[in-house]
Amino acid sequence: MNERPLSPHLQVYRLPLTAWISISHRMAGVILSAGAVFWVVFLMETVRGEHHYLAIQSLLNSTLGQLALWLWLYVLCFHLCHGVRHLIWDAGHGFRRETLTRHAAYELLASVLLILGLFVSGHL
Repeated sequence: MNERPLSPHLQVYRLPLTAWISISHRMAGVILSAGAVFWVVFLMETVRGEHHYLAIQSLLNSTLGQLALWLWLYVLCFHLCHGVRHLIWDAGHGFRRETLTRHAAYELLASVLLILGLFVSGHL
């Protein structure tokens, strides 16, 4: 039997917040791309006639449609905030170890505040 030590894996090693944010940013890009494809398909369906337009409108006005739209908008806000963080990094700032986690938390907070602002402004 081999007695070599095992390398750390996800059950042992706890990823820092910045790693989770980085992974989530990549996933957000994929979700945004898929959402853009769906949006184009929806737009193409609406020009096919009144019946198709009403079907798309009822889908988007349903609870599931509204939830999907708001989740997609949150992903957009999150991706935007992380993009701003990357711009700050491109300027050469924010790489100190003690600020990385704090800036990641600010990024999450900013994305939540953005989606709340959109929600409130959309329901006024």
